[in-house]
Amino acid sequence: MANSNNSGNRWLYLGVGTLLLIFCGLIYGWSLFKAPFSQIYTDWSLSQLSMTFTISMIFFCLGGFFAGKLSAKFQPKLIIVFSAVLLLIGFLGVSKMDPNNSSSSLTTLYIFYGVLAGTGVGFSYNGVISTINKWFPDKPGLASGIMMMGFGLGALILGSVATSLIASKGIFTTFMILGFMIFIVLMIGSLFIKVPPAPAAGAVKAAAEVPSVSTSEMLKSASFWLFFIWCVVANSAGLMVIGNAASIAVAFGAPAIVGMVVSVCNGAGRVIIGAIFDKIGRKTTMLINMAILLAAGIALLLGAKTAAVAIVLIGLVCTGLSYGGNPTITSAFISRQYGPANFPVNFSIANFSLIPAAIAGPMIASKLITSADGAYDTTFLTIIICGVVAVLLWAALNGAAKKENANK
Repeated sequence: MANSNNSGNRWLYLGVGTLLLIFCGLIYGWSLFKAPFSQIYTDWSLSQLSMTFTISMIFFCLGGFFAGKLSAKFQPKLIIVFSAVLLLIGFLGVSKMDPNNSSSSLTTLYIFYGVLAGTGVGFSYNGVISTINKWFPDKPGLASGIMMMGFGLGALILGSVATSLIASKGIFTTFMILGFMIFIVLMIGSLFIKVPPAPAAGAVKAAAEVPSVSTSEMLKSASFWLFFIWCVVANSAGLMVIGNAASIAVAFGAPAIVGMVVSVCNGAGRVIIGAIFDKIGRKTTMLINMAILLAAGIALLLGAKTAAVAIVLIGLVCTGLSYGGNPTITSAFISRQYGPANFPVNFSIANFSLIPAAIAGPMIASKLITSADGAYDTTFLTIIICGVVAVLLWAALNGAAKKENANK
C-alpha cells in the first residue's frame, strides 16, 4: 500500500492534471473563433469553418491513441512536453496566417489548428488521465470525472479571456498569446504528472479483482463493441442539443446565455456520474445516466409542445448532465472491465466513438430542424428514441460482460 505522502500527493497531482486539461479544453472553444475568422475571410463557408473542429476532433482521437502506445516506452512528463510543443507550434502557425490569402489560410488553419493542436490535445488528454488514474484505483470514476470536468469546462472558463484578447489584440495575436500560455502551463505542469512510485491505496486489491486484457482481446470482445455503439448513440443524442443550445433557448423565449447551462451541467455531470460509478458500479450508473437522457428528451419535447420555458430548461440541464457522464463512464468502464495494464491504449480506442458521434449528432439535428422549418419537435423525439436504443444496448452489454467476466 502507498505511504501517507503518496496518498496525500495524489490530490495535488489530480489538481494539476485538472488544470492542464482546462487549458487543453480551450480547443473546444472553436465557436469563439469562428466569427472573427469569418469576418476576415468572408468567402469561407460555414461548412469550411466547421470542418476545422471536425479535423481537430479526429486528430484528438489519433493523438490519444499514439500517446497510449508511447506510454509504454516514455514517461508521461515527455508525453506532456511533446503535447506542449505541438500546441505551441499549432497556435503560432494560426497566428501567422495571411489575412489577404483566404485559400492558403484555410489550409494553414486545418493543418495547424486541426491537425497539430488537435493531436497535441489528444496527447495531453490521454497522458494526464491514464497517469493520474493510477493514483486512484479506489476512485477511478471520481478522479476521471474531476479531470474531465476541467477538460469540458476549459472553453467556458478561458472563453472570456480569449474573447477579451480578440477584442483588444485581434484574432491572430490572440492565438500567439494563447499558444504561449498553454505551452508554459503544460511545461510546468508536466513536472507533476508522474506514475506512482509504489502501488497506490487499493491498487493491490484492484489489480487482483480486474485481470488486465490486451488491446487485441478487447477488440475481439462483444462487450467492447456493444459499449462502443452505446457511446456513439448516447453522445450523438447529447450533441443534437449541445450544438444548438443557445438557439433552443432563444426559440422558446429565453436569452441565448441560458443555453450555457448545458456546458455547466456537462462539467458537473462528469463529477457526479463518476462519484456514483465508484459507489454503485457500472450497470446502475449507466442506467441512471440513460434515465437522465430520456428525461432530457421528454422534458424538451414536452416543453416544445407547451411552450414552457421552465420545462425546456429542465431538458437542457438533463442533457448536460447525461452528456457529461458519458466520458467518465467510458474511462471507468475501460479500467474496470479490461484492467489497468493496457488502459492508455484501450481508453484511446474507446474515445474513437467521439468521431461518428460528432458527425452524426449535429448532422441529424440539422436535417431534422431544416425539414421541420426550424421546429425542434422531431429532434427532441429522436433524443428519446436514442435513449430507448441505449437502454437496449445496455441490456445486451450486461449479458456480454457477465459472460466474459465468468470466463476470465
